[in-house]
Amino acid sequence: MEVLKGSSTTKPTTHGPPLHTFEFSRLKFFNRVFATVYTCAILALLYHHVLTLLNSTNLSSFFITLSLLISDIVLAFMWAATQSCRLNSIYRKEFPENLKRVVKESDFPALDVFICTADPYKEPPMGVVNTALSVLAYDYPTEKISVYVSDDGGSQLTLFAFMEAAKFASHWLPFCRKNNIVERNPEAYFASNNSWPSEAEKIETMYHSMKIKVENVVKRGKVGDEYIIGEEEQKTFNKWKDSFTRQDHPTVIQVLLQNSKDKDIIGHLMPNLIYVCRQKSRTSPHHFKAGALNVLLRVSATMTNAPIILTLDCDMYSNDPSTPLRALCYLFNPQDQSKFGFIQFPQIFNGINKNDIYACEFKRLFQINPVGFDGLNGGNYVGTGCFFSRRAFFGGPSKLVSPEIPELGPYNVVDKSIKSQPIMELAHKVAGCNYENQTKWGYEMGVKYGSLVEDSFTSYRLHCEGWKSVFCNPKRPAFLGDAPNILIDMLNQHKRWAIGLLEVVFSKFSPLTFGIRSMGLPMSLAYAELVCWAIWSIPITIYAFLPQVALINGISIFPKVSEPWFLFYVFLFLGAYGQDFQVFILSSGTVERWWNDQRIWMIKGLTCYLFGFMEFFLKFLGISTHGFNVTSKVIDDEQHKRYEQGMYEFGVPSPMFVPLVTATIINLLSFFWGLVEVFRGSKLEGLFVQMFITGFVVVNSWPIYEAMVLRSDKGKIPIRTTLISIFLAWGLVAAASLTLRS
Repeated sequence: MEVLKGSSTTKPTTHGPPLHTFEFSRLKFFNRVFATVYTCAILALLYHHVLTLLNSTNLSSFFITLSLLISDIVLAFMWAATQSCRLNSIYRKEFPENLKRVVKESDFPALDVFICTADPYKEPPMGVVNTALSVLAYDYPTEKISVYVSDDGGSQLTLFAFMEAAKFASHWLPFCRKNNIVERNPEAYFASNNSWPSEAEKIETMYHSMKIKVENVVKRGKVGDEYIIGEEEQKTFNKWKDSFTRQDHPTVIQVLLQNSKDKDIIGHLMPNLIYVCRQKSRTSPHHFKAGALNVLLRVSATMTNAPIILTLDCDMYSNDPSTPLRALCYLFNPQDQSKFGFIQFPQIFNGINKNDIYACEFKRLFQINPVGFDGLNGGNYVGTGCFFSRRAFFGGPSKLVSPEIPELGPYNVVDKSIKSQPIMELAHKVAGCNYENQTKWGYEMGVKYGSLVEDSFTSYRLHCEGWKSVFCNPKRPAFLGDAPNILIDMLNQHKRWAIGLLEVVFSKFSPLTFGIRSMGLPMSLAYAELVCWAIWSIPITIYAFLPQVALINGISIFPKVSEPWFLFYVFLFLGAYGQDFQVFILSSGTVERWWNDQRIWMIKGLTCYLFGFMEFFLKFLGISTHGFNVTSKVIDDEQHKRYEQGMYEFGVPSPMFVPLVTATIINLLSFFWGLVEVFRGSKLEGLFVQMFITGFVVVNSWPIYEAMVLRSDKGKIPIRTTLISIFLAWGLVAAASLTLRS
């Protein structure tokens, strides 16, 4: 990122030492000039399409031109939306070392941390435990930290893991403070090659003992009597009866650590640690993760009601113990606290292979585009690693939406012990599955309902209400997590996102209507690029099939090399790819990762975006429904070995692979057919663009051809998928030939 930073205006934030500054991108002027020129070229190309359409002499040429026009309109819209993230990029810097010179540590606001998990088998409890331990050990007044763990899977295994973690924390927290440990995730710390202090081996032995115990319980699927100590624990685990299921169970709230009572081994008070399993019923909607977060908002309000809230995914642990201080540089600054609703840190991932074959770094979503958002109205919420002002969940900056009971309001002061009877009774009440009925939760208050992507939808609604936000990207990543290492998991995750984002597009809060009125055009376009991911499937599908079947039939559908319009295609292709390459490389990317990112973009267009698009409209028409699937954080040894070798994993049969494999077969066939025609003496001039597109797809599809023909491992493409795709490819080519020749 450093190469992008210019020397433009830097603003101090206070009259004393600055808490944060920002700089504009040095490429700001260049991006605006390029956008102007490129826009003119796009308009000229669309004019050419319209002119050709009006002069069509038969039905087949009309259909071809109309398809290309639709495709290029979508590409033009998505490019224009992306440019809104390039026109005013800013880069920020915080000075947490100045914070204590501005405000006393005793005046730091309390912090509530929300960690969400939903399945102990897809999200192993030890991973969730490590995330919690990393934030319990923050360099922050311990009496001001409260960690709430939402177990939406309602698993006694997760509760048991946190009971053990609470005991281990009494040793881990003082160990980190005494030795000034930076890596405060125990699993990551003990796996590192750093030199250890003398007592580290003892702590490591304790950690592995806890880990073995928890993993044994998970393997057995229940907590045995030999692990239950005391009458209180027995009473808690007795709630898991035969009638207790994932979708039908009572509320379970367990205070595991209490900062007014529990101390570590050297006598310091420890942070609060609270396990929350909300009530669920098959007859009541639970709104997935958004519903879980709203329950945490209410339960935490009754117990601690901290003005600052950090939301974390269960696999996204803290990598820097000073991170809350960076957030306070914005949220606690007197000039800013009334306008900043949240501070978003990027998602950075461990375990990605050298060339990131599945593009799981998500560099555009988590690192590149947010700096553009930040230059407009602020970075968007991406579901984890985000510090919120609690006040932001209760209406806009100038309009407070009051909850149904005063105790849930953002300014309520809790003056009772979190384990007192009135507090526990109220906490259980607000965690009930029917509590939200006839209330404003999820619509005017809290995390917003109406989309499977509650994070983007919530930040979008907060920006519409008038809140601003900040994208904070320090040199040392604030949080590290796990990305999907299996292709089908990544595609399923993106399909879910695509469906959820389309729900926003076609809601009454669409960025194309409501957003423009509320935030203005640039910020609305930035959100439009995000929520319209699924429509990438339209141009990708058209360009994956139409030029190829036309090439097989010897029909030229693009300008000849000697024609002036050919230069527009060259400029548009090189301009779009050139700018994207530049932005990617200057954001600390590599050529190999950029190429794989382009390959995955095409793969997603023919798989998860296409299926997400179709599934959304089937649901829209009342034909089918969709649910929320947790992305697995578990990978077996063979899959991991193939992933590290850079081999794509196709071993799981999936209908999403069928159009992808069909497209690769048709492209290979058409490319060789085109070469045969050239050798026969046919002029390449009229078919050059089609040959180039087809060859480009063939080169990008090498991992697919390899998985179809050359591999014999379990990650190869299933033979059934290949046979179905061959049949479909033959049918499409035959049908297209009949249509085009008629």
